[in-house]
Amino acid sequence: MKTKTTYICSECGYKSPKWLGKCPGCNSWNTIQETVITEKKTSATRAMSISNGGSVRMPKKIGDVKVGYETRYKTGLQELDRVLGGGIVQGELILVGGDPGIGKSTLLLQICQKAGEERKILYVSGEESEGQIKIRAERLGVTTENLYLVSETDVETVIECINEIKPDIVIIDSIQTMNRQDIASAAGSVPQVREATNAFMHIAKSLGISMFIVGHVTKEGAIAGPRVLEHMVDCVLYFEGDRQLSFRILRAVKNRFGSTNEIGVFEMCDSGLREVENPSMMLLEGRNVDISGSAIVCTMEGSRGVMAEIQALVTPTGFGNPRRMTNGIDVNRVLLLIAVLEKRARMNLSNSDIYVNVAGGLRIDETAVDLGICAAIATSQADIPLPPDMIFIGEVGLGGELRGVSQLEKRINEAAKLGFKSAIVPKQSLRGVKIPDGFAAYGIKTISEMINMLRRK
Repeated sequence: MKTKTTYICSECGYKSPKWLGKCPGCNSWNTIQETVITEKKTSATRAMSISNGGSVRMPKKIGDVKVGYETRYKTGLQELDRVLGGGIVQGELILVGGDPGIGKSTLLLQICQKAGEERKILYVSGEESEGQIKIRAERLGVTTENLYLVSETDVETVIECINEIKPDIVIIDSIQTMNRQDIASAAGSVPQVREATNAFMHIAKSLGISMFIVGHVTKEGAIAGPRVLEHMVDCVLYFEGDRQLSFRILRAVKNRFGSTNEIGVFEMCDSGLREVENPSMMLLEGRNVDISGSAIVCTMEGSRGVMAEIQALVTPTGFGNPRRMTNGIDVNRVLLLIAVLEKRARMNLSNSDIYVNVAGGLRIDETAVDLGICAAIATSQADIPLPPDMIFIGEVGLGGELRGVSQLEKRINEAAKLGFKSAIVPKQSLRGVKIPDGFAAYGIKTISEMINMLRRK
C-alpha cells in the first residue's frame, strides 16, 4: 500500500496537490483540507487473476437482460409514498437532507412502525445511543418488534451487522458520522463520505436492501460532502421549512423511480410528524382578506394543485437605492416583473421598497404565479384590497403579454373546490377548458388589461 497527501475541498470535492485559500471549483474560501489517501495496488493482481482464467462480467444485450417485478414497500405515510413515486423500491438508495432539527430522524423512525409490520429494519445511528433512540421511538409510538437498533460509526462493522441480520430496510443516521478504517482522514471529510456511501451502495444493490441515508447540510442549504454523493444515490429528498413554524415540506430533487415534481406536506406535533392531506387549506389558514397586496395563486406540484398566498408590501424608500427582498420566490424573477410593470403598465416603482413573500413557508419556482405577483405589487401600491374569492394564473412575458400555462382546468377545479368564484387567466389558455358551474374565468392578454380591470373592481 502507498500513502500520499492531497488537498480536497469539503464543499465540492475539488482536488489540489497543494493547499489553496480559495477553491477553484466552487470559489469557496477556507474549504481546502489536507487529506491522507491510502492507495492499494490491485490492478496488477486483478489482471493476473483474469489471465489465469478468473471470471469477469461481460456485457449483455439489452434484450437478454431480465428484469424482475418492481417491489415497493409502503411506508405508512401517504405523503412520503407520493414523493417516492408509490413507495420504497427494493434495493433503492435514498438520501435525505435538511436543516438540523427539521425532522429527518423523526420521519425515518416513524416509517419503521408501518414498514416493520412485514419487513425487518435496521436503524444505524452514529449520533445517538440505542437508549436515546428507544426513548424517541416510544414518544412517536413505534413499537414494532422487527426494528433493530445499533449505535455504530465504523462502516465495516455496520456491513457485518447487515450481513448478520439480513434486513429489508436499513437507515443510516447520518452518513457524515460514518468512517472507514482504511482511510486516514477524519469522519465527515470528503473521502470518508464518498467511500462510505459507495460501500453502502454496493451492499444495497447486491443484496436488494432498501437504504435511507441521512445527510447533513451546509449553511447554504446543500448536502454536505462532494456533489458526487447526490449522483451515486437513486433518490434525493430535501426536508424544507422554517423551524419556527410547524409545517414541513418534503421535496424530491432526484428520483430514478418516480417523478421529481411531487411534494409531501407534514405538520410537526408533539407525537411526531402528521400528514397534511390538503396543503391548500393549510397555506391559506389565517389569511386576512381585507388588506391590500394579497393575491391567491395556484401552483402545480406534480399532479397536485396547491393554492398559495402571495403577499407584497410596497412602501416609499428612505434610502437612495430602493430595497427588493423576497421569501419563497426567486428575487431575480421578481425584479424582472417589477421592470415589466414599470415599462409596460406605466407604474412608478423606482422610489419604493418592495417586499414579496409566500405565506406558509412554501417555495415556488413556477412561472404561472407571475400574474399573482404583479397583482399583489400593483394593489399594494394603490392600497386596494383584491376580491377575496379571486385567483390569478398566468406567466408574464417581457412585452407585458400573458403566456399560456399548463393544466389550467385542474388549477381552476382546485380553486372552485376551496370556494373561490373567479380567476384571471391568459385568454388563449381558455380554449377547450371546462369551467365549473358558478365559477367565472376572465381571459386577458396583457398586464395593463389586468391592472385596469382591478381598478374598476
